[in-house]
Amino acid sequence: LSLSVVVLLDTTTVLGELDWKTYPVNGWDAITEMDEQNRPIHTFQVCHVMELNQNNWLRSGWIQRQAAQRVYVELRFTLRDCNSIPWVSGTCKETFNLFYLQTDEPLTAGVRFRPIDYAKVDTIAADESFTQTDLGDRVLRLNTEVREVGPLTQKGFYLAFQDVGACIALVSVKVFYKRCPSTLRNLAVFPDTVPHMDSSSLVEVRGACVENAEERDTPKLYCGADGDWLVPLGRCVCSIGHEEMDGYCRGKRLFLLFFVRGCVCVLHKHCTLVCCTNSILKFTKAADTEGNKWIAMGRK
Repeated sequence: LSLSVVVLLDTTTVLGELDWKTYPVNGWDAITEMDEQNRPIHTFQVCHVMELNQNNWLRSGWIQRQAAQRVYVELRFTLRDCNSIPWVSGTCKETFNLFYLQTDEPLTAGVRFRPIDYAKVDTIAADESFTQTDLGDRVLRLNTEVREVGPLTQKGFYLAFQDVGACIALVSVKVFYKRCPSTLRNLAVFPDTVPHMDSSSLVEVRGACVENAEERDTPKLYCGADGDWLVPLGRCVCSIGHEEMDGYCRGKRLFLLFFVRGCVCVLHKHCTLVCCTNSILKFTKAADTEGNKWIAMGRK
């Protein structure tokens, strides 16, 4: 999963009951089966295609929006081809509707369900519908549709699905939003940033120099709607006495080796051979392959 995607709900990963509500109670059916890893698979089905004037609702639990200003809803579902069902030409439908309701807290138990309170997102149709032949051949024609929901201004929201006479199996629902994840660029740290509701505009973010670094030009990045950082500007540089290493500023290390009572030769694995001579104090400098400064000091 990309770091730029924050998942708020994924019904395929919920281990317990979803506790979604149906209105009326005999409309949608909740079916839970176990996969080969003994994990629950939650699906919701409805197929009242023989009866007129269907108005069956399925409502999710309350979903906290966190930092999102808008979310994406990914639906995976199957839908029956009405032409493959006899005697339903006037009652069978091949679409369903997606709605949402914003609230600052979960609705209390017993609150009457009022469809008028919900805002419509879109009518959902299938790219591929299945037939009786597909059932016999055990062919699964699974559709995936993604819709954007927003702007979101309250602390959470509900999703609702309205059936008006289709034969549907809702296999999974995933709700997520996109962000630009925290990153390190040009010795500056940029925090997690959520894009604007307006997908055409970029969010300007100023970076903070890492420890032991200072601004050369103000470091900036721009957060795009898809969670990508764009247009890097400016940079930080390491302060005096420090050097860049792995994106950070490290102090230049100084090693003092003292040798007393005679001439001592030093051989470091990254350092040239250094010797002291006679009774004269001698300083010899050498650099290892990492740029560390070594000083060998000797006295007889």
